[in-house]
Amino acid sequence: MPDADELVANALAAVRGTDVRQAERQLDQLMVGTGAADGTTAVDAALLRRLVRGLGRLWPRGWQPVDVDRITGRRLDARAARLVRAAMAAQRRDQAEPVPAWWDDQLRELAATEADGSVLAGWASREGLDRADALRAAVDTLALVESLPPIAVLRPPPGTSGAALPRTGGTARSGSPMLDRVRALLAKAESTTFPAEAEALTGKAQELIARHSIDEALLAAGSERGDLPGGVRLSTDAPYAGAKALLVQEVAAANRCEAVWSDDLGFATVLGWPADLVAVELLYTSLLVQATAAMLRGRAERRPGSGRRTKVWDESFLNAFALRIGERLRTATEAATNAADQAAAETAGAERLLPVLAARGEAVRERLDTLFPGVTRHRLSVRDAEGWSSGTSAADRASLDVGGARKPRQVPGRPDPR
Repeated sequence: MPDADELVANALAAVRGTDVRQAERQLDQLMVGTGAADGTTAVDAALLRRLVRGLGRLWPRGWQPVDVDRITGRRLDARAARLVRAAMAAQRRDQAEPVPAWWDDQLRELAATEADGSVLAGWASREGLDRADALRAAVDTLALVESLPPIAVLRPPPGTSGAALPRTGGTARSGSPMLDRVRALLAKAESTTFPAEAEALTGKAQELIARHSIDEALLAAGSERGDLPGGVRLSTDAPYAGAKALLVQEVAAANRCEAVWSDDLGFATVLGWPADLVAVELLYTSLLVQATAAMLRGRAERRPGSGRRTKVWDESFLNAFALRIGERLRTATEAATNAADQAAAETAGAERLLPVLAARGEAVRERLDTLFPGVTRHRLSVRDAEGWSSGTSAADRASLDVGGARKPRQVPGRPDPR
């Protein structure tokens, strides 16, 4: 009989192929095991070893625990994602030092904890799977992990010299009172049914974020630090992945960040400085909730007998919403920047603020060129004029012009007649 590692390799090769019967035969061999008294235990251990080894190879290729968890749930299911979490916890136990604090934070947020005894058997028991289904799911999960391509390395992974350094350009999970206020404002904006209230709350949140970003930029400029911009990946899963990616782009641009959409992997990568990355995460999450709620209300308000399909209308609505909201966010950011620049000119000379922001923006663009040298632009197509108009109106009602003095400007665009 083949040994356990060979049985796993054969099952994996068969699953990757096109012969369904051969795949089933190899899974049957896994069920039988090595023929020894502890044959099934040996198979479980071999599966876990290979899965752990596959995960370890992903970290230097740019993947982070949250990324692997997200794509496993996207391409397989939540059950497979929970197996990956258990395997990541097992891998962390023997992970080479140094391991950065943010890595353990991600594992903690995923509730990736190692159970006593066999990882595979414990996972199968918790999921209510018999052995055949558990082995099939484990092999499918292993095939996915080993097939993932390299992606941009946003932070030094565990085991590298950079992992031991203090936090630099990564996302800042700050518990500052200011960010707590922003979260509270956005939570209220999501829950209110009054557009004017959502307008004021979201506008105030962006105003606070912009001021915080400026303060962070001036603080960094006054210290001798050689940080690089960092990055974060935000989910853009279906439905309406393109509209979600557009919303990420608009929020990122308004907060001096750059965004790149990886459609096949289901996420957008945002590059920027720590305070700005936190802002993008907070705003994108909140605005996606607000946009979805507005879209659902808009559906109910559609005139009877509308000839367009709901999906086409929804896409047009969300695209228009994203562009309008982006315009509002940029207006709020520009207002905060101008006010801060004027204050800086009065206290320390007119050259204090704008060159700092320009240098930081250039650093983000250089980081983009380094990590994504082959990036291309995607043309927006709008196929429903009614959805576009309704989405624009919804974003107008969620205007970020806190003072209310400026009349919203029409977003230019021509519906695609197809």
